[in-house]
Amino acid sequence: MAVISILICDDHPVVRRGLKEILEADHSAKCVEEASSAQEALDAVRQRHWDLVLLDISLPGKSGLEALKELKRARPRLPILVVSMHSEEQYAVRALKAGAAGYLSKKMAPEELVNAVNSVLRGRRYVTERVADRLIRELGSPSERHAHENLSDREHEVTCLIAEGKSVQDIADELMLSVKTVSTYRLRSLVKLGLKSNAGIIRYALEHRLVHSEAMPGATGVNRGRATPKVVGRQGPTARHFGSASKLPGRRKGP
Repeated sequence: MAVISILICDDHPVVRRGLKEILEADHSAKCVEEASSAQEALDAVRQRHWDLVLLDISLPGKSGLEALKELKRARPRLPILVVSMHSEEQYAVRALKAGAAGYLSKKMAPEELVNAVNSVLRGRRYVTERVADRLIRELGSPSERHAHENLSDREHEVTCLIAEGKSVQDIADELMLSVKTVSTYRLRSLVKLGLKSNAGIIRYALEHRLVHSEAMPGATGVNRGRATPKVVGRQGPTARHFGSASKLPGRRKGP
């Protein structure tokens, strides 16, 4: 049986180890290696062949979406499965449009990861019903699109982080950008969304399910006395995929 080569790119060692253990627990022959940054992943992909890359969407410096686009430019036929802590509403459609073969929440069950990998290795895409519906809407008229869908990837990322209650300085530190650059993205987002303040961003994000409020004792934030926004996790929609065998397939022979 041919060895399946899988690269895991995530900046958290515990996450990389967990994903690796799930994949290596399968009986199929495989080689699973790790990268802790977008640059490490790009270097690894340029140096050798991989059958699949598991990519986090939130990476320091170069964002996961930027890394995804660069990986696809370097290896157009390389399947990339995005595994993220962020909700599908935030990034799934953007990731798929950038070339991802699928999008999974880190809250997934181990069996779902194996099923997703099965599907992607067989040349198919792995999306949930909810993401499939959003993709269908994307094919509709421009008037059916929400304002946040017209944001650039960076504008969208900064908007979501602001909606999570993070300051411009926090975002600058997390994305390894200058405060001035983050402020510019914030201003562009406000203009495109037709909003005037961070409070408006939070209300918009809640309305469009980009974040989710959860009542907490002593919650603080932009709206004093109201719930603190929290990133939405996936809430169990049925996934559309093909090939749900519990074991990873061997690498296909031929072109």
